[in-house]
Amino acid sequence: MSLFKTRDWWSARCQEETFDQGCLCVANIDNSPNAHDKVLIGSFAGVLRAYLPRPGKGEGFKPEDLLLEVQLNSPILQLEAGRFVSGTEALHLAVLHPRKVAVYGISLVSGAVEHGSHYQLNMMYEHNLQRTACNMAYGPFGGVKGKDFLCIQSMDGTLSIFEQESFAFSRFLPGFLLPGPLKYITRTDSFITVSALRQVESYKYQVLAVATDSNSKEESQKISSGKRVTIDWSLNIGEQAVDVTFVSFPQAPPSILVLGEHSLFCVKETGQLRFMKKLEYNPCAFLPFAATQDGVINTIICTHTNQLLVYGDVTLKWAAQLQHVPVAVKVSTFPELKGVIATLSEDGHLNCSYLGTDPAMFIAPAPESRDINYDQQDEEMEDMKKRIAQASQKGDILPQKKSEDEMTITASVSPSLDPVSKAMNVEMQDENVPSITAELTLKSKMQVENVHMTIRGYGSLGSTQTTFKFSYLDPSSPPVVPVSFYLEGTYPPASLSAEVSASYNIPTGAPRTVQATVSLPLSLVCRPCVPVKNAVCKVTIDTNKPPVNLNEIFPDLSGDYEGSSGYALGFELIGGPIITVLASKTSQKYRVQCDQFDALWLVVKELVDRLTRHHKRRGASDFRCSFVGGLPLQEYFEIIDSHFELRSQTEHLKKVLQQRASQFRSIQRRLLTRFKDKTPAPLQNLDALLEGTFRQILAVGEACEENTRSLRRAGNAVSAATRLMNMLIRLSFGMSDREFAVLEASLTAQVDDDGEIGWEEIVDAAITHLLRTCLAKSSKDSVTNPPALGIAKDTGKLKKHLSLLVDRLSKGGSLAMEGVPGLEVKELESKPVAVKVKTSPRNNVNPEPILEQNMEPGEVPVGSKLGEQKNRKLAPMSPRNGGGGLKPLGESGSLPPLDMKGSLGSLPPLGGKKLNDGLNDLSKNSVPDLDDLPMPPTHKVRNDIQWEEEV
Repeated sequence: MSLFKTRDWWSARCQEETFDQGCLCVANIDNSPNAHDKVLIGSFAGVLRAYLPRPGKGEGFKPEDLLLEVQLNSPILQLEAGRFVSGTEALHLAVLHPRKVAVYGISLVSGAVEHGSHYQLNMMYEHNLQRTACNMAYGPFGGVKGKDFLCIQSMDGTLSIFEQESFAFSRFLPGFLLPGPLKYITRTDSFITVSALRQVESYKYQVLAVATDSNSKEESQKISSGKRVTIDWSLNIGEQAVDVTFVSFPQAPPSILVLGEHSLFCVKETGQLRFMKKLEYNPCAFLPFAATQDGVINTIICTHTNQLLVYGDVTLKWAAQLQHVPVAVKVSTFPELKGVIATLSEDGHLNCSYLGTDPAMFIAPAPESRDINYDQQDEEMEDMKKRIAQASQKGDILPQKKSEDEMTITASVSPSLDPVSKAMNVEMQDENVPSITAELTLKSKMQVENVHMTIRGYGSLGSTQTTFKFSYLDPSSPPVVPVSFYLEGTYPPASLSAEVSASYNIPTGAPRTVQATVSLPLSLVCRPCVPVKNAVCKVTIDTNKPPVNLNEIFPDLSGDYEGSSGYALGFELIGGPIITVLASKTSQKYRVQCDQFDALWLVVKELVDRLTRHHKRRGASDFRCSFVGGLPLQEYFEIIDSHFELRSQTEHLKKVLQQRASQFRSIQRRLLTRFKDKTPAPLQNLDALLEGTFRQILAVGEACEENTRSLRRAGNAVSAATRLMNMLIRLSFGMSDREFAVLEASLTAQVDDDGEIGWEEIVDAAITHLLRTCLAKSSKDSVTNPPALGIAKDTGKLKKHLSLLVDRLSKGGSLAMEGVPGLEVKELESKPVAVKVKTSPRNNVNPEPILEQNMEPGEVPVGSKLGEQKNRKLAPMSPRNGGGGLKPLGESGSLPPLDMKGSLGSLPPLGGKKLNDGLNDLSKNSVPDLDDLPMPPTHKVRNDIQWEEEV
């Protein structure tokens, strides 16, 4: 909103008519000696009017202000005043119609006796147009003296030049699509327009005049072809233009002003940009009207928000409110006032106004003189200080949060799976994927409106419906929405939870948001099976209570094996491996084992939660779980390396795809040049080269899609493994809830692979900050300037920092952030720990631990073993969890190079036989078949297994 409004001086209204940008003209059209301007408007209804505003005090429009009103036969597109008639330099009016341009003379006819004088419209000449007109420009084309010519732009991009009463020539604009604003520059004898390419273009008049292929000297409007017109210069502005004008003030350099949809551009005559102003509104009209002594151009810009803004170059000088949205604006001089702003709206509001303010008539009375009592002032000051101190102690700086929201979401999950699965659009077609139904209830304390509820399952979890909309909610009848959840992907999720969020508006119109979490049972993603005795990865959980029968802990997952001893249970993840849970008969330990490290997370978490609830129901409030043994860092590092390799492969594939696409466009340009040539040359196998490049683009695109799916699986594996590592670290070092929250925020399980900065860089920065703050060994570890966050080249630094984190926590470190203020992040330079991890060479080679100095060969460092095994052969990671990394395309087996010399022996098609079969091998090398990857070793299960060994 503007603080001031334009001061209305005179206004008129044309009912039920439509106007546009060129329908307003201000000039001394009757050539009166006093040089006063007349306001001329022409509507699409074909009505031409001329006004001379002469308001008195307190008066507006009077009938005698209307000088002329004539109904023409065609819609009026544009009005211009100039010297269009030969033999005289008097001003005449050019009226542009869709199929005609006419030049009129307006003259004053004196009346007889008591009758007053009146104005008369006389047609001087007209030209019929062969093409539908859009707009026109006028000026002394070719440098003529004392006369103006007309240039009319048609809807198909033809410029028709009329030298007063005679037609001159017509020319086509190159690359034309849609007509833009057109202006003539006298200084350079050129035309300025803005093309559909969103660039300002300049055409010399002399170039247009000589650009003809006709052998005869006769010109005609009925042209269908012509010589290509050469552009003098062009400037890309990146947006469509609303209007274009040229200014040449004595104090400022000559400039071309272009009003775009979102910007104002000032361009030199030679095409260089002088300045640009980015506008925060949508402009509708503009007018440069003056220049200051220092060369600043003053410009009026009208907006669609009924504002009139005055700029000095790029600086806002004045803002005022208008009564309408103008489509045209002019500055005029009238008998009683100079510098009047005339604006015309689309619906016919013609307004003449000026800028200014009303002086305030109120005069403040003089205050009563009295003596100052300083003692009383001191007492008042002391009293105010006491009040301020009391308010500072009792009051809260931040507003208090509401204890309860206006609306809440409650979720009720069914205790059993659906009898008939409601899973749909699942990727595992050969699996019987179960589903479970949850009822979501939306309770509100007041009537709320525009409720939008969204449901998002974590990872590969899907739901039958993801969005719900309610126009309003009645507190007396809360809606209940049933939603079924199921496993949508081909791998188990990293979390059995779904997020439900709802946005709504309260009665005052303010927006609100409420969230809820739906916890899903483990039976949704796994089924009971025969337990397996041998496994690669094992996690042992120690407790302070006697062991519990596993059938009591997992009654819903016992299945047909409920009658067993209760010390061994097997779970088969849908789309994943088999997990075995063992309970010791003599000690207070439980073991969870599997062939994949990340698959342990769901069962380990469920085991700890169910044991806690079981002992709590029995009244054991001192139940504790702990993890004894070295943390499984090497297994965790292998999953991180696999994820990072896929991230690197994604960037490499994108670069290759960009190179092939650029090559494809280059070949296309060469082919188009050959085809357009009047004397075509041999193609030299360019067509085969184009086809081969296209097939390579398809192959790389398929490799990108497969790599994206593998990256999504690997990210899920990193998330699950990170959650498991956080739990094991907490159980190992007995962290409090506050310390564990810091650990989860630093070693985050949220993996996002959409941006350039990935999970590895974010976690490395967070862990580095912990090592420099709460886990710092001395003050030397803290600095003031942290390094910039950049894309990591490998995972060596991350694995080193994770090892340091575990080492310092094992030595009594704490994650209490309050005790170390002011510490920042810096590159770590601490003492080496027992384990150094090799950087993965990006070919899926397992990293090997290297013994540091002063370390005996038999010593096992922190983080180098899992459970009680020190040396074991690790099985490769399952392809379902991101294993089997992609081979880089830059190595052998990658995209074959293109032979630009015509030999296509190295350019095989995707499936053809004529040009070898290289691209068939390409897709296999870039995206390996899942069946060809090594699988975890199978185990024979004996029915007579006796789980007698100690855990």
